[in-house]
Amino acid sequence: MTDIEIAQSASPLHIRDIATKLNIAEDHLEYYGSNKAKLPLSLIDEEKVKQANLVLVTAITPTPPGEGKTTTSIGLGDALNLIGKRTVTVLREPSLGPVFGIKGGAAGGGYSQVIPMEDINLHFTGDFNAIEKANNLLAALIDNNIQSKTNKLGIDPRTVLWKRVMDMNDRGLRNIITGLGGKAGGVPTETGFNITAASEVMAILCMSSSFADLQERLGNIYVGDTYSGEPVFARQLKAQGAMAVLLKDAIKPNLVQTLEGNPAIVHGGPFANIAQGTNTIFATKMGLSLGDYVVTEAGFGADLGAEKFLNIKCRAAGLAPKAVVLVATIRALKYHGGQSLNDLTTENTAALKAGMGNLEKHLESIKSFGLPPVVSINAFSSDTEAEIELLMEHCRSLGVPVALSKGWAEGGKGCVDLAELVVEATEQDQADFKPLYALEASIEEKMAAVARTVYGADGVELSSKAKKQLKRFNDLGYGKLPVCMAKTQKSLSDNERLTGRPQGFTITIREFEIAAGAGFIIPIAGNMLRMPGLPAVPSSEKISIDEKGNVSGLF
Repeated sequence: MTDIEIAQSASPLHIRDIATKLNIAEDHLEYYGSNKAKLPLSLIDEEKVKQANLVLVTAITPTPPGEGKTTTSIGLGDALNLIGKRTVTVLREPSLGPVFGIKGGAAGGGYSQVIPMEDINLHFTGDFNAIEKANNLLAALIDNNIQSKTNKLGIDPRTVLWKRVMDMNDRGLRNIITGLGGKAGGVPTETGFNITAASEVMAILCMSSSFADLQERLGNIYVGDTYSGEPVFARQLKAQGAMAVLLKDAIKPNLVQTLEGNPAIVHGGPFANIAQGTNTIFATKMGLSLGDYVVTEAGFGADLGAEKFLNIKCRAAGLAPKAVVLVATIRALKYHGGQSLNDLTTENTAALKAGMGNLEKHLESIKSFGLPPVVSINAFSSDTEAEIELLMEHCRSLGVPVALSKGWAEGGKGCVDLAELVVEATEQDQADFKPLYALEASIEEKMAAVARTVYGADGVELSSKAKKQLKRFNDLGYGKLPVCMAKTQKSLSDNERLTGRPQGFTITIREFEIAAGAGFIIPIAGNMLRMPGLPAVPSSEKISIDEKGNVSGLF
């Protein structure tokens, strides 16, 4: 069966029964039907957060369809529950861009899924819609202030950084002109759209620690400059209150369940190649307050989501993982060893050996944070015994625990070996987590630390435009913020064609963006775009609905 057919064949528990497993009283639930609910922030217990075990799931550099981090996270969560560890799986919400684009949904796969799969992959509880509205309200307020004859801030339209967003891959909106149609239409301005997952409002929601913190961060958004060169912030437009009101429900984590009836929290959805790539601080702390173990994932490879999870989110939230699961697939390692994307199902131990460098680099990166790694080989039906044994033996030779995970085919029972290794890693208490750089370091030093340690680069080069922008942000007092590197997910380098473990390269920063509200600087490397485009054959072509309202084609 397809993923959606498997999900639709399940008999889900009522969401109050899932809440009961976590000792949540029914009057704390805000129901969205019978199978999903919002949770109040009052359930977060900072003392319990410190006591629970946080496990991060990341991956090697992925192929375009991904290597199954979410599937592994869900299978691992189910397996930990099977062996008696009260576990909450905490994930991001899918963006409609990938759902209708090339990757498909992000609710797991096979028998390791969170449900209701269709809802989670589509509009869910409306969080993305709220983020869009808050973002676009600020855009409208900026244009209105420029147009207004009174209460003007003197904003120079040429300096406005803020763009509108929509949760769809639409390359035609990357660069547009607004304000056409005469005086009534406003001031013509060159601008564009970002995808919602790349919005600073999304990043702010995921980095906030309270309603008050959310509102303050929204007010700190840097939108542009006046004609005299003074910075303008959202608080000067008195935007933060209304924006926060639009997010009053979106701020609350969403409780759902896995196919095996175990609790899962799904909340927030920033991309990891252009934002911090992890779920909300609220969701992670909620899971740690309610369970003994939390399994969470960070987007794309360990060079992106995991690096930002550890350097940005954990630092801001005071979190420290006990172990990191690195998801590897034989198909991806063969790809990094030179095998064609169209031929990854053919046995090729030579290509597999040649691609091991990618795995080794990610393991080195994880260890550089003082964290013990566990390798999870996400099994595919095309994997051969010779390939599996070769990969497992290589991991053993590196002294790294490794398990073959069959969560897609078998659910929790297919990940029990992995769960036992994860428990062993947490109980050995080997973690000595530390970020890669100090906040007091310069932006250049922070970028260099990430580029050299995580990517394996020789260093970082800045374009003339980036140098001017960096000086401006330093002058504004943002030099002590962490860096959120934006680069391709297809390579450890900033060149997507360099697969495997590239060496002898530098990272070129073409420009910077500032997310003052979210609390980080964004160096943009290579040709990264904040509004993706659809592939030649988008996934949307396979999606349909029948007369009874049953959705098909989601995967």
